[in-house]
Amino acid sequence: MNDFALLGVRVVVGLAFMLHGWPKICDPLGWMGPGTPGLFQALAAVAEFGGGLAWILGLLTPLASAGIACTMVVAIARHMLVKHDPFLGGYELAAVYLSVALLLLFGGSGRFSIDQLIRDVISATPGEDSCVTELAGKRA
Repeated sequence: MNDFALLGVRVVVGLAFMLHGWPKICDPLGWMGPGTPGLFQALAAVAEFGGGLAWILGLLTPLASAGIACTMVVAIARHMLVKHDPFLGGYELAAVYLSVALLLLFGGSGRFSIDQLIRDVISATPGEDSCVTELAGKRA
C-alpha cells in the first residue's frame, strides 16, 4: 500500500473525527441525551476525538481503529434499527468511516507514522537472542 496515501487518509479522516468528536468531548456524559448511559457516550467521544488524533499521528493505530470501528458499528446499527434511516442521508458516512477503520486496523498506519518509528527503534535494539548469536559467532 502506498504510504503517502495512508498518510493522507489518516490525516484527513483523523481531522474529521477530531472535529466530530470535539463537541462530544466537551459534554462526554450527555451529548446523546438521557437515553444512553454516560459511560457509552464517553467511550464514543474518546474513540472519535482521541482516535482521530491517534490516526493523524499514526500512534496506537490498531487501538484507535478498533475503538472507532466499534463506535461506527453502533452508529450504523442505531441509524438502521432504531431510526430506520436510509443508507444515503442516514448512515453512509458511518459506513465509510467504518471502512477506513478496518483498512487501518488490518492494513496498518504505514511508514510515515509514530507506530513505524517505534517498530524501527524496537527492531534496532539488540535483543537477548542477537547477543547470544553475536557471542557465539566470535567464539567460532
